[in-house]
Amino acid sequence: MNPLLTSFDTAPFSKIKNEHFKPAFLKAMEDARAEIDAITSNEAAPTFENTIEALEFSGQQLDRISSVFFNLNSAETNEEIQKIAQEISPLLSEFGNDITLNEALFERIKSVYTQREALNLSTEQQTLLEKRYKSFSRNGANLPDNKKQRLREIDAELSKLKLKFGENILAETNTYEKHITNEDDLDGLPDGAKEAAAQLAKAKGKDGGWLLTLDYPSYIPFMKYAKNRELRKELSLAFGSKAFKGNDLDNQENVLKIAKLRHERANLLGYPTHAHFVLEERMAETPEKVRSFLNELLEKAKPAAEREFKQLEDFAKSLDGIDQLQKWDGSYYAEKLKQQLFDLDDEQLKPYFKLENVIDGVFKVAEKLFDLQFEEVNDIEKYHEEVKTYRVYDADKNFIAVFYADFHPRAGKRGGAWMTSFKSQYKRNGENVRPHISNVCNFTPSTATKPSLLTFNEVTTLFHEFGHGLHGMLANTNYPSLSGTSVYWDFVELPSQVMENWCYEKEALELFAKHYETGEVIPMELIQKIKASATFQEGMATLRQISFGLLDMAWHACDPSDISDVKAYENNAFAETNLYPDTPETCMSTAFAHIFQGGYSSGYYSYKWAEVLDADAFAYFKEHGIFNKEVANKFKEHVLSKGGTENPMVLYKRFRGAEPKVAALLERAGLLSAN
Repeated sequence: MNPLLTSFDTAPFSKIKNEHFKPAFLKAMEDARAEIDAITSNEAAPTFENTIEALEFSGQQLDRISSVFFNLNSAETNEEIQKIAQEISPLLSEFGNDITLNEALFERIKSVYTQREALNLSTEQQTLLEKRYKSFSRNGANLPDNKKQRLREIDAELSKLKLKFGENILAETNTYEKHITNEDDLDGLPDGAKEAAAQLAKAKGKDGGWLLTLDYPSYIPFMKYAKNRELRKELSLAFGSKAFKGNDLDNQENVLKIAKLRHERANLLGYPTHAHFVLEERMAETPEKVRSFLNELLEKAKPAAEREFKQLEDFAKSLDGIDQLQKWDGSYYAEKLKQQLFDLDDEQLKPYFKLENVIDGVFKVAEKLFDLQFEEVNDIEKYHEEVKTYRVYDADKNFIAVFYADFHPRAGKRGGAWMTSFKSQYKRNGENVRPHISNVCNFTPSTATKPSLLTFNEVTTLFHEFGHGLHGMLANTNYPSLSGTSVYWDFVELPSQVMENWCYEKEALELFAKHYETGEVIPMELIQKIKASATFQEGMATLRQISFGLLDMAWHACDPSDISDVKAYENNAFAETNLYPDTPETCMSTAFAHIFQGGYSSGYYSYKWAEVLDADAFAYFKEHGIFNKEVANKFKEHVLSKGGTENPMVLYKRFRGAEPKVAALLERAGLLSAN
């Protein structure tokens, strides 16, 4: 029996073999098609229940299989899974098109949509109806047959190209290794990082020495602390040239094809560009508004960034006689300057951020804010032994969610950090079906002598992803497609980014920031230094985020037909935000997975957009106390539990009482006084 085709609650990982996936997908698609046929052949007049709701709850087995498979393809993949993904993705794309281009189905949806005023629907039902109608009309339901066929071809090709793009980056990351045999080359590197590098060399069968890779826990400490400038340069160029080497893992052709196909698709559907298509369903609404938002921030951040860069240049020159600061110098001298200005460095902080304590801390924050309790359990199957599993309850012991946590890098796991779901929340037949949520990160692993000690940046990342997790776990909606993080993309980062704020607050830090050996709570002076250094080089950091947003818009808010040189085009997009000299060997676009593989195309600005929301939201917490139950309940009720059931600005104003103000972000970032 194929375990994926049985009825399961938590994913039966131990029973699933790779050969189960393709037959399960094919059977689930066949069943879902039969459910669609039942809707279209229904002789009763179209109603909300027999058409919109029936469609909403069709294909649930297929959704479960997809979530298991694609989560594994991100967190625990291998060549066989990648091959299956290449075969399955175009089939799923075709299946999706079979639904959105099904004329009989669209006629029924349209029939319900045209009489919506008379139907006495709830707000959530209205949202679902509008979302469903738009998903059809925005994806070709009104096109003539010849254009529908071209749309299918484009979607099938895009699904394969995006997978290939990600596979190339993973392969490039896994391929690079730097085996160090002379300990002098590691001068400046903290003991923990050296020990991890020695452990990695041993694990990879090297005869002694230390191994450096492009995984963040290996790469970042080296760039930040290693004195050997030539080695920093080598690693920096290797990192920056991922999938940009003219070999068979090069992504330049994939970038051009993806950009051009997206543009053609938008044109087919009657939109000037891909960005116009995407932003119609975002808070920002148009590419013009996004550009204006990014340019407003650019105007505020650039003077501060240029001053900060000049300060860094002068510092590097005075310290080591560096005449021209390069990209591989930035982290190294920034860390030294930060130590000088604030008498603070990550190595001082790490002993207070043992991974288990930070996990416990984020749980305690969730308990104080939202009355949640996390119980680690061993009876839920895992896809890898490193994964931790929890059942989540509220104060009355009602079951809220299953939570998976997967924190360390491995060969089969893509870089970065993300939240995902194995099962959505929804209500049906009187039952509130609770969600299964997962956080996946790539943190510094433990070594033979030290537990996993996080950098402060890793601490904020854990809180960030956990914020997405709360958005999923606390979902309380009727329909799975409106549940949890199924919201406008420029609203989705609010719950995650707002959670980062607790990492800077004494009341929160004292719950979990305890020395891993002595149990001593983090000293007040260190907390004050963390707060004081929070806006260190904020101008440069803001400029960097703006540059990624502008690059995204350059690829997606214009006609890319005439672009032939990826690097030259990228340089042009970066012209206004560059601080460092260009390195011809490197390219951002060829490894920009957020926009060419993930869901952030025309949406990278969302991080800054959501920062405006999160700074404004946290200012509200600060006014009343960071653990104020009333404010927390309003956030839970109007933001976290509501998913995509209403317009996000309506939800935000219900929580906050007013629209967000940019001033809160500029003030927090220290960019108001800077100007």
